[in-house]
Amino acid sequence: MTGAKKEVAMRARRDHTLKVIKGAKAGAPGRASQRRIVPRQLPRPTEPIEDLLRRLDQEPVEDPTEFEDPVGGDDPASADGPLEKPSGERSEGEPARAVPAGRRRMSIVVLVVLLAATLTAAGVTGRRWYVDRATEQARQAAVAAAKQASVNFVSVSAASVDRDIQRITTGATGDFRDEFTRGQSQVRAAVVENKVDSRGSVLRAGLVSGDRRRAVVLVAVDATVKNVKAPEGRPSHYRIQLDLVRDNESGLWLVSRLQFVG
Repeated sequence: MTGAKKEVAMRARRDHTLKVIKGAKAGAPGRASQRRIVPRQLPRPTEPIEDLLRRLDQEPVEDPTEFEDPVGGDDPASADGPLEKPSGERSEGEPARAVPAGRRRMSIVVLVVLLAATLTAAGVTGRRWYVDRATEQARQAAVAAAKQASVNFVSVSAASVDRDIQRITTGATGDFRDEFTRGQSQVRAAVVENKVDSRGSVLRAGLVSGDRRRAVVLVAVDATVKNVKAPEGRPSHYRIQLDLVRDNESGLWLVSRLQFVG
């Protein structure tokens, strides 16, 4: 084979090899790929563009609220809830807009604080009323006890001396009880010996000072005293100051000190 022919044959093989390499598929070496060219045609309009635009312009305009999504839909303006109207403006029949969660929690906290403050104030007021009422009742009871103790002290009779002395002792406490107990034998002897018959009554009584535990009361007493020197009796007037304490167990007011002041 001549040199020219060899060169032509080699060029033909080279060209064939390049075509094989360029058209080879993966997994199938040596085979040229076959490409199919499919022509694509655009769809033909059913009517001319000019007629379509003219028809759209002539159609009535749709009401945008007719197809409004009640739950917000994809409208970005409704993603965060209904649009707020200016302050103080709300259409008649329109439901109130939803309060944000943070503002609602703050309202609840404020309500709880106000409720707690109200209950605290009511508790303080109620306790103060209870203390004032209890103190007033205690003072009234102290005055009543002082009046009765004064009558018991000046109402003594030889016919009932033991019972009278016991009544005075029962209503006494502290130093006054101790002093009267030590001298009750002399008191009894004097009442019996002089045939004393004394009956007293309270004219007036007033609270000098007092709380729920202690009190000082001034009592004015009139008495008619009979004895061997005055068998017909003679009037006597006494002003007695009594210090009283309230017994923890019985709750009774007892005389801790008794003295004549006029």
